[in-house]
Amino acid sequence: MASDPLYINDRIVIAGWELSEQFVLAGGPGGQNVNKVATAVQLFFNIAASPSLPERIRDIAIGLAGRKVSKDGVLMIEANRFRSQDRNREDARERLKALILKAAEPPPPPRRKTKPTRGSVERRLKAKSGRGEVKKMRGRPDGD
Repeated sequence: MASDPLYINDRIVIAGWELSEQFVLAGGPGGQNVNKVATAVQLFFNIAASPSLPERIRDIAIGLAGRKVSKDGVLMIEANRFRSQDRNREDARERLKALILKAAEPPPPPRRKTKPTRGSVERRLKAKSGRGEVKKMRGRPDGD
């Protein structure tokens, strides 16, 4: 169990009891250490039932996580980038923090509809008619 809380920002803190970790064997470089020591970390966080997250952030985070969230709403982050267990544990927690920070960003402002200016419309129509004239000139000459 991960006992220490994860501080996301000044308003969001995930309690230690909400996070659970499991250590598994990792592939990749590391020599005999790979076969003997479980250095990869699987960090589990029940994101759907978490009391630490506001509803809006929870819904956005579930969408951002995609296939990492199970049907039960449990987010699993697997970290096996480093050779040591501690660094992989920190990496998994940082990735969870980054996901929740991205979900907590304010939504973009709504798009404002704009109309093209009269001059740009006239230039576009003039260019179209000019291209039409060029294409007319490509035809076979009249044999009067």
